[in-house]
Amino acid sequence: MPPPPTKPHHLRIGVDVGGTNTDGVLLDPSTGQILAWHKTPTTAPDPSEGIAATIRSLFTSSSSGNDISPGDDVASVTVGTTAFVNAVVERDAARLERVAVLRLCGPFSKHVPPCVDWPADLRGIVLGYYALVQGGLEVDGGLIGEVDEGEIVGVCKEIRERGIRAVVVNGVFSPIDAVERQEERAAEVVRREVPGCEVVCSKEVANLGFLERENAAILNAAILRYARRMIRSFQKSVRELGMTCPVFVTQNDGTILSGDMAARLPIRTFSSGPTNSMRGAAFLIQGQSQGDEEGSDAEAMIVVDIGGTTTDVGLLLPNGFPRQQAAYSEFAGVRMNFSCPDIKSIGLGGGSIVRKGPPMTVGPDSVGYRLTEESIVFGGKTLTATDCAVCADPSLNIGNPELVKGMLTEQEVAEFKAVVQSKLERIVDTMKTSPADLPVVLVGGGAIIAPAQLKGASKVLKPRWSQVANAIGAAIARVSAVVDTIRSTEKSTAQQLLAEICEDAVEKAVAAGAARGSVKIVEKETIPLQYIANKTRFIVRAVGDFDFSRTDLTSDAASTATLQPDLEPEEPPSPPRPATQTAPTREPRDVDILTYRPTVRNRVWYISETDLAWISTGCYILGTGGGGSPYPCMILLRQLLRAGAVVRVVRPADVPDDGAVGCGCGAGSPTVGIEKLQGDEMMEAQTELYKLCPGTSNKPTHMIALEIGGGNGLQGMTLGASRNMDLPCVDGDWMGRAYPTKWQTTPVVFNERSPIWSPSCIADGSGNVVVMTKGASDHHVERIMRAALSEMGSQVAAADPPVTGAEMKRWVVENTVSQAWRIGRAVARARWENRVDGVAETIVEECGGTDAARVLFKGKIVGVERILRRGYVYGECIIEGGDVGDPDARSRDDGSGGATGQFRGRIKIPFKNENIAAIRVPDDARDGELERQDDVLAIVPDLICAIDAQNGEAVGTPEYRYGLLVIVLGIAASDKWTGSPRGIELGGPKAFGFEHLEYQPLGRFVKPASVIDEFDGASL
Repeated sequence: MPPPPTKPHHLRIGVDVGGTNTDGVLLDPSTGQILAWHKTPTTAPDPSEGIAATIRSLFTSSSSGNDISPGDDVASVTVGTTAFVNAVVERDAARLERVAVLRLCGPFSKHVPPCVDWPADLRGIVLGYYALVQGGLEVDGGLIGEVDEGEIVGVCKEIRERGIRAVVVNGVFSPIDAVERQEERAAEVVRREVPGCEVVCSKEVANLGFLERENAAILNAAILRYARRMIRSFQKSVRELGMTCPVFVTQNDGTILSGDMAARLPIRTFSSGPTNSMRGAAFLIQGQSQGDEEGSDAEAMIVVDIGGTTTDVGLLLPNGFPRQQAAYSEFAGVRMNFSCPDIKSIGLGGGSIVRKGPPMTVGPDSVGYRLTEESIVFGGKTLTATDCAVCADPSLNIGNPELVKGMLTEQEVAEFKAVVQSKLERIVDTMKTSPADLPVVLVGGGAIIAPAQLKGASKVLKPRWSQVANAIGAAIARVSAVVDTIRSTEKSTAQQLLAEICEDAVEKAVAAGAARGSVKIVEKETIPLQYIANKTRFIVRAVGDFDFSRTDLTSDAASTATLQPDLEPEEPPSPPRPATQTAPTREPRDVDILTYRPTVRNRVWYISETDLAWISTGCYILGTGGGGSPYPCMILLRQLLRAGAVVRVVRPADVPDDGAVGCGCGAGSPTVGIEKLQGDEMMEAQTELYKLCPGTSNKPTHMIALEIGGGNGLQGMTLGASRNMDLPCVDGDWMGRAYPTKWQTTPVVFNERSPIWSPSCIADGSGNVVVMTKGASDHHVERIMRAALSEMGSQVAAADPPVTGAEMKRWVVENTVSQAWRIGRAVARARWENRVDGVAETIVEECGGTDAARVLFKGKIVGVERILRRGYVYGECIIEGGDVGDPDARSRDDGSGGATGQFRGRIKIPFKNENIAAIRVPDDARDGELERQDDVLAIVPDLICAIDAQNGEAVGTPEYRYGLLVIVLGIAASDKWTGSPRGIELGGPKAFGFEHLEYQPLGRFVKPASVIDEFDGASL
């Protein structure tokens, strides 16, 4: 029976342009039929040539052949390409524009200029000029400052004179600016004053996270002109083949951008390749897994993409899209706040080099694209995984099976299979979020080496056409929209607001081209904001099929200029590059982590950039989930170092008894901290405190950190290094960790004078300063200052009165800067030596050994709940035990009681900004049942720290998310807390509402080893 007639514009073409191959498919989505596919090496410098050649091959090789009319039958051409990200990775000045950055920030962020955290070579190519001007919003939508048009006009004159043609406008809290439209208004002025320039508003590119959003916008602006040329060439190639359909480009979340949108936001195409493969795999196995992609009974599945050199593995969620990484990602050394697919890679592929051993190894080195030249089955001399697979099964019909006949014994074939199977099983287990078996889909040209069964897989599927799954994923990509906003819950409930935001997301998806009836909400998250009354962050994502009936969305593809490229004016060549506006800095040289020694002279530790990076890493781990990320503070202090500041650290014992030890810290919401970067408020609070309070006339001779945990762990050094002070910082702090309140500090524990924290001062950086000259108690000081904080933008700098050197010596938790440094060094060494799977045990040794610290648990986060009470985020994190080791490790589980055997069941970590406890969850636990003392693994004041099992970095409570692999550490608290009933009362379980639990030490406290004592005199 002949097939039923099909309507016009029903076929789709997907083309994926990779660095090695260009893959293409022609498919009919209504029947799921692949009509043609083509794979060819990517050789031409212009990707459009390969696209055209691939599409021509699809038409000539299609089973429908001459029955296909390109103009009438093809509904869309979708291209996935690495061209734009490669321009950045390769530092190609011919494809990258110089960019001017216009910050609407008022007095904030001045110490952290644009591109401050970029690799120097890329910064030198891209950053042409920057200016900090009036503007910006508070978290509640109030103004930091109004936009000054005259000020922007003056900046535009400088931009014109420098010949810069790309401008980024970035405003504080611009993603929530729907009323003032500050970025848009500034952009209008720039377009008027600098004719012909490209203007990128940061809010169009990314969401909350000031530096990271700015970085993304700058990269986007730098590749705009190149992207436009490429997309025009894509469209031209399609037109010349007789097609009038729209041309789309895939983005990294598995959905499409119109050609016009991709030309405005090319950065969204970065890392789209792995997502295309995963989406293609989902299409290929329709009907073979439980449910289907669109059905309510769909299930998650693991996609294993085996290439020539590496195996990339991701988890495809029931909604048909990949599980995403944490909020931050990195491209070419630039940190951005794009959430990219959570992909794990190991060195295993069809070209992996096999060494017979003993023991036999497979990879991680590979012959790669030279497989058809070097592999024995193709006449070469290198034994590869493909050779072994053919030797095991000659019917694979690859190369010449006779060339490998008898090359491996039966035992060696079995050993090869076991090694490959073990590697795949370990990485598959890494991606799972529960012990339950999941379907595993094998795609990629190297899938021939994989076994038909894998432990942990409910089934192993090897679909037909898997070698071009990436092109299939491009062809079937859908339309998405994300709404990330902060709303007030004062007059509406969170659920009501969430419903409204879901509607907004649907409308946004429809506006982007989705058919209304196909749009579904696939992700939604509600996050209360700390210290901010009635404010919640909502993140909602909607996805739908493209509406091919609409004509208003294809104008970019069908315009006269696109259809007739000869009428399209050539873009003028870039003008010569004048010297860029950059502050003089001293870039550090690479150091040998294994031999590095800090500079310590005459009992003074002079902090280097290497020291700073390690201390920052350690501070976040010691933050026990709270304290906020030290990253912005680290960048600020690094800038001071590069500008010539000297950062000094001294032992507590070397501070004179009559010395005066000052303290300063930041307080407020971490969400505000990632947007409103520090200005001069920290120093302003110090200045005003001593100016207005006669009792503090004894100005400090030293500084100390309030808490070593989180961003405040660096503030003592930052204040000390400032030109106004130039003071050494004490190697110690008032907590030995992070706590949510200032009355949870060791001076309050000792209670030698009360209150200790008055007089005190807070400043918001916008001209508002509050000085509290007297308080009835430290609890009153805390509550009153917190109330003022909420009216001051939910973020302030605080200055506290100095204490004497003698008092400091009695109260201080000693050597915590040294402890943070040692923890950070352990993480850096683990990465350097590629042994992150053992980093937790190394940290334990740095913290005094197994008597003082221990690994409490390893596993995957399988549940997170958060609520807001009195400004603090309370919550609970559930972790399920499992093996979180390196999936590419050559050693395999020998059943001797490794992580898989040791960490079973579940634990929960309750938190109040910081982690409170680690408690085993009994199998028979019931909801609402109180925790049992016997199930407590560790509890405050001992430190409960969660680190990312894949990189060793701290995981803060705001970053807890489903599926994240973590290691939970317990570290014995300082005896300043545990040595008295008052310390247990203020810092122990009852202070956090756990009256039914008693504090039981997890070990014996060991005072951290001083870096100064170890290295004094070691450096000249």
